[in-house]
Amino acid sequence: MAEAVVLVEGESDRVALATVAALLGRDLVGVRIEVLGGATNAGRVLGTLGEGTRVLGLYDEPEERWFCNGLQRAGFGKVHDRDDLETLGFFACIRDLEDELIRALGATRVRDVIEVQGELASLLTLQRQPAQRERTPEQQLHRFIGTRSGRKALYARLLAEALVPEQVPRPLASLLSRL
Repeated sequence: MAEAVVLVEGESDRVALATVAALLGRDLVGVRIEVLGGATNAGRVLGTLGEGTRVLGLYDEPEERWFCNGLQRAGFGKVHDRDDLETLGFFACIRDLEDELIRALGATRVRDVIEVQGELASLLTLQRQPAQRERTPEQQLHRFIGTRSGRKALYARLLAEALVPEQVPRPLASLLSRL
């Protein structure tokens, strides 16, 4: 049985968390990372965990209510807001984890990672599209990362590997500090 269960919304979150843990020298032996398949499944999954299971999580800010409600229904007491969630070990990614990684590295460094992958031409094509022209470079990068199946998980790993410990986004660092 796992010493702790960490709930994450998607596979890219699992990949980023494991990669950053390795970067920081954190051993995840005894930790089960549970991919929810979306925030709406938080309550259902929380309800399946055994009593006394140590549970923590990482979530996207727009999905906060699903975690508050799920934790309340699972018997964690009143969970009203982000402060309550953090007290319980659940940390919000502003917008989402990809956005956190892009901000941590900066647009230029993310573009470099994309170029190394041989996908710069695809990024430039996306940036020339009329719908993308008015967006910031960070918004364009975010869109690019989410446009092809498997790309989010791939770039979650690559961007997390490109970090130095001082750049680890707060939600990831806070969660890992509680394990």
